[in-house]
Amino acid sequence: MRVADLMQTDLRTVSPDATIGDVVQQLADTHVTGLPVIEAGGRLVGVVSTIDLLDAEASVGRGREREALFENTLAKDIMTPRPLTIAPEEDVREAAQQMLYAEVPGIFVEAEGQLVGVISQSDIVRAVAQGVISTGA
Repeated sequence: MRVADLMQTDLRTVSPDATIGDVVQQLADTHVTGLPVIEAGGRLVGVVSTIDLLDAEASVGRGREREALFENTLAKDIMTPRPLTIAPEEDVREAAQQMLYAEVPGIFVEAEGQLVGVISQSDIVRAVAQGVISTGA
C-alpha cells in the first residue's frame, strides 16, 4: 500500500511569520499537535509543534514576558526546521519505519517540492485495525 492511499490531505498550515498566538489558536481549532510551516511559494520549511510551544513558554517568565512571547515571537523562531518528508508513491511500511526511527508521530508528504499531505501513526494503525493493511502475522 502506498502512502498516498492513507495520507490526510486536508491540512492547515502556518506561514513562518505567523505569531505564536496564531499558531496556538490553529492548533486548538484543528486538534492537532503540529502544523507545517509553509513559505509563500508553497515550500515546506518546518513544523511547529506543541512541544516547540511548551519549550518556548518554559524559557520565559510570567505576565508580560509570556504575553510578549505570544504576540511577538514568530513560528520561524521556534519551529523545527527540515521536517521528515516522504513521497506519496512510497510504501506505507517505509513511512512507518521512518516514524519509528525518528520517534515522530507523523511525516509530511511532498510531491515535486510541494506539501500534499501528512501520514501519521494513527493513519497506519487505523488501516491495520480495519484490515486494509495486513500485518503479515
